[in-house]
Amino acid sequence: MVYWIDPSKDPRWAEFVNRHESSSVFHTPEWLRALQRTYGFTPLAITTSPPGNDLEDGIPFCRVRSFLTGTRLVSLPFTDHCQPLSAPEEILQALPEHCRREKLKYVELRPLTAPDTSGLTASQRYYYHVLDLRPALNDILHRFHANCVRRKIRRAQRENLTADAGRSEELIEDFFALQVTTRRRLGLPPQPREWFRNLMAEMGEKATIRIARSYGRPIAAILTLRHRRTAVYKYGCSLVTDNNRGGMQLLLWKAIEEARLQGMEEMDLGRCDIEDKGLAEFKERWGAEKREMSYFRYPAQRHNAPRRSALIAALPKPLLTAAGRILYRHFA
Repeated sequence: MVYWIDPSKDPRWAEFVNRHESSSVFHTPEWLRALQRTYGFTPLAITTSPPGNDLEDGIPFCRVRSFLTGTRLVSLPFTDHCQPLSAPEEILQALPEHCRREKLKYVELRPLTAPDTSGLTASQRYYYHVLDLRPALNDILHRFHANCVRRKIRRAQRENLTADAGRSEELIEDFFALQVTTRRRLGLPPQPREWFRNLMAEMGEKATIRIARSYGRPIAAILTLRHRRTAVYKYGCSLVTDNNRGGMQLLLWKAIEEARLQGMEEMDLGRCDIEDKGLAEFKERWGAEKREMSYFRYPAQRHNAPRRSALIAALPKPLLTAAGRILYRHFA
């Protein structure tokens, strides 16, 4: 028998996530509440543990309701991966039946390893990269690409770029401005400002924004998260005119230094499309290990991600940010 709970409120879920070896920051109630506050998604989790018992297994979802793209369960929206936590076959077999009963468009899992059931079909493949933080800092540094990483870090230091870190409203605004510029260059709408505000508010000390500045002017930014022994590089953005100055490399190196000193054992550098060889190469230049993962759906259908658009790139910034606020709740 399976049970559905609200993982954003049930105290058993937070305790379960904190002790489970395979949990990530994306399983946490804080991440789920940020999704709910920003987009109105309904957090749910399926488990075989009865009410009143400690949780022994579970998969978190968000119910996404959209008149444009249909109602579905996603584990989890805007999440690179979300491994089912000790999920037995009983849970996995219950998902197709739940999908049919609730008349959902589909149920989607984003696991690091393929689920052991024939009811779910792979819909999209990705790479994801993980950097080992267990060696000494100097050994980690020497694994970086000599020209594309180490030399850029030295240039940033030589040019006296500064790096601010924290969760203040000023840092959020500087980060968002660079995010809008970067997404526009890529022909994609930015996620809404409220997403980053809610993420910082919910995550607290688990989240950090870092801004690289040249004489006070923001030129690059990253947003990192942490959970248990894993640091996560979630978002990065920059001014393309200043990319050769090493702002991104400086910020990532500082994030790696801090994570290593805090006892983190790995840095999750996130997913990238199989076809995006440039992004995969950028991550591998940091000495990260490349792995493969797949998303799974029932019923079988291909994963549909937002596509790059010259029209989006041509929008004025106010319309571009408005497009992000409107579209992202439909394309989770």
